[in-house]
Amino acid sequence: MAANKISGAKKTKLHELPRIGDRVSFIYVEHAKINRKDSAISLIDAKGIIQIPVAIIGVLMLGPGTDISHRAVELIGDAGTSIIWVGERGVRFYAQGRPLAHSTRLLEAQAKMVSNTRTRLKVAKRMYQLRFPNEDVSKLTMQQLRGREGARVRSLYRECAKRYDVEWSKRRYDPNDFSAGDPVNRALSAANVSLYGLVHSVIAALGLAPGLGFIHTGHDRAFVYDIADLYKAKFTIPLAFELAAETDEDQAQEIGRLARLRARDTFVDGKLMRKIVKDIQDLFDIDIDAQLDIDTINLWDDKERLVKYGVNYSEES
Repeated sequence: MAANKISGAKKTKLHELPRIGDRVSFIYVEHAKINRKDSAISLIDAKGIIQIPVAIIGVLMLGPGTDISHRAVELIGDAGTSIIWVGERGVRFYAQGRPLAHSTRLLEAQAKMVSNTRTRLKVAKRMYQLRFPNEDVSKLTMQQLRGREGARVRSLYRECAKRYDVEWSKRRYDPNDFSAGDPVNRALSAANVSLYGLVHSVIAALGLAPGLGFIHTGHDRAFVYDIADLYKAKFTIPLAFELAAETDEDQAQEIGRLARLRARDTFVDGKLMRKIVKDIQDLFDIDIDAQLDIDTINLWDDKERLVKYGVNYSEES
């Protein structure tokens, strides 16, 4: 082969890539080998081989038992596809490659909103409004909202306990001793952890900061907890009580694993992932597709403006 000959497909230009909205949102792969073939990735597993044009993938989620080649990662990075290493069906978040966003505008918008008391309060109230869709919470203080949310969740616990005929006293969770809780509390903890993993994956794919929370604060996953709390009433709380009702004494010790499997099966259709993206877009009042498509770089200027990148600004000029 000649020394100057380039093997493989030519790197795709940004304007040639499909819009985010035209891509498959999330593709999950497990127990497979991923290689590169021209401008596609080749997935090899027990069922055979499938080739997928990488430019149509928004986020590639790598589950357990997945091997990926350096050449495949190179192609994926060039195509602007995000890679996330996750647990089974996304119920754990381990690491990420480059996010979908080429621009930091989403991240900057998040940082700006969370750094201003007025806008932070506005977003926080929008989060509570999603939990109380038929009520006007705009005039309530954060203290009042926390109290109302606490009452709502306690009522939901009692309602689920009655519906599934499960003994219930209160939420008990010791992060240092998982087995100390009763079956329904262990199921709640395991299901919530699975939800956190899924939410973290979406946040990372969008290039947002998981630590910049609006209601939660001071933790590296504060924003993850903010977003996950929007879905517990519909997903993890009923799931945990239903599972506790179905689990006999012999299965009680494995209820954490069973809850993770049940959560995995609940999330597998991808509908919750799409809802998370939409809800974040509504909370920030930002067109996520438009922001992800931007690929610019500027230099910051202390005069509250941006200046062009790639220019030699000599002292004389």
